[in-house]
Amino acid sequence: MERKIIKTADGSVTIYLKEWDEHYHSRHGAIQEAFHVFIGMGWNLALENFGKQLRIMEIGFGTGLNAFITLLEAEKEGVEVTYTGVEAYPVEEAEWKQLNYAEQLSATPGQSALFEKLHRASWEQEQEITPGFLLNKRKQFFNDITDQDAFDLIYFDAFGARVQPELWEESIFQKMYEALVPGGILVTYAAKGSVRRAMKAVGFGVEKLPGPPGKREMLRAIKPK
Repeated sequence: MERKIIKTADGSVTIYLKEWDEHYHSRHGAIQEAFHVFIGMGWNLALENFGKQLRIMEIGFGTGLNAFITLLEAEKEGVEVTYTGVEAYPVEEAEWKQLNYAEQLSATPGQSALFEKLHRASWEQEQEITPGFLLNKRKQFFNDITDQDAFDLIYFDAFGARVQPELWEESIFQKMYEALVPGGILVTYAAKGSVRRAMKAVGFGVEKLPGPPGKREMLRAIKPK
């Protein structure tokens, strides 16, 4: 499948899959979307609810953008994070080396090096990226996830239902529900009615929230305590 690096509206880049006409991040702004959906609507609430030790799973590690901004937020706020990134098809080195997230985020040279460290970290092996940030990248299909009561927060950043509808069905959200602790939070850029209904069907409490630039709404789901 042909993949191209393209610039989004906020100056940050993303990967475009021509065959699917699908982007890894919003063409309206990759960094803006990541901050709005995953930090603004997920991370901040998780900090309020669980304190300064968080266990996060990302569905679709992809470009590493969400992991990188989470690492920067954790450094800034003194939060200890155990981060699990699940990805069936890892981005190639030639691609991630073209991603300009460190530059766009005005990262220090040391922080820029951490973006590369995230990508060079071994798969299937927990690695310390910084003293407060542990990363475990799992090369795994989402329907093979079997974690139970393991995470406080899930970033659900799979490709859209238009191209991969099977990733947005009840069976997948049942796995997400089981992977979260009681009170655990799942956030996603998606807002389709069918996605919301699938989340509710497995037991989540679901709310619509304002979406990132270019998108009217997004969803946040919470596992009851």
